[in-house]
Amino acid sequence: METPPPTAPSLGPTFANTATVSIPLAMFVYTLLYGGMTVLAGVLAFKQVQLWPTSLAVESGIFPFLLLVVISSTLSQLYGRDAAKRIVWWGFLPLGLSALLMWLVLSLPASSEMVAFRPEDLAAFERVNQSTWRVWMAGPASYITSLLLNIWIFDRLRGSGEGESTIGLMVRGAVASALSQAVDSVIFITLAFYGEFDITDLMIGQVIAKVVLSLVLVPFLITGGVQAAHWLDGRKNAPA
Repeated sequence: METPPPTAPSLGPTFANTATVSIPLAMFVYTLLYGGMTVLAGVLAFKQVQLWPTSLAVESGIFPFLLLVVISSTLSQLYGRDAAKRIVWWGFLPLGLSALLMWLVLSLPASSEMVAFRPEDLAAFERVNQSTWRVWMAGPASYITSLLLNIWIFDRLRGSGEGESTIGLMVRGAVASALSQAVDSVIFITLAFYGEFDITDLMIGQVIAKVVLSLVLVPFLITGGVQAAHWLDGRKNAPA
């Protein structure tokens, strides 16, 4: 009689009746990008970039923040307003953790090698990051206000949502982004920089830049984001 082959050892208990929780691939990818952009926006906001040839300026956090608007609108379009709002609230997690880690790193003593041979690098690192505490505090206030406002406007303009054209999606994205970004600029610039220097040029430049980019660039990014999500979710032929 032939002996049956040995059974492979069990690597752990099996749960045949346990339900698995899964999320769409596009939501997973966009959530990862969203968390990264929340942290990057706070870091880049320290530098103001001139809007040549004028004297107006924008803070550099505008670039990742516009992507936050695009991602939140895309998620609202695909998975509903409530799902997009949850991502916005969860965005506080990487933002808060990064702030705590920055505080920890600044509190720890530098190595003797860095103190002896690279004191300029150490001083520059500490000077920049210690002076961004107002940016880190202003970020969450403007972040939660403007992004929730963006989702609300984007969703309200949707109507029934049945048979919406690509043009309709682009218009909703542009209007919601322009209005929410104008509000974001006023809140963020005031809380982060008021009293440190004359914020007039920065405020005007920030509002103009965000509104223009919202009208010119954001609509195409949202439609592209929706199409990319359909591809990621294996729904290439799904309606936008």
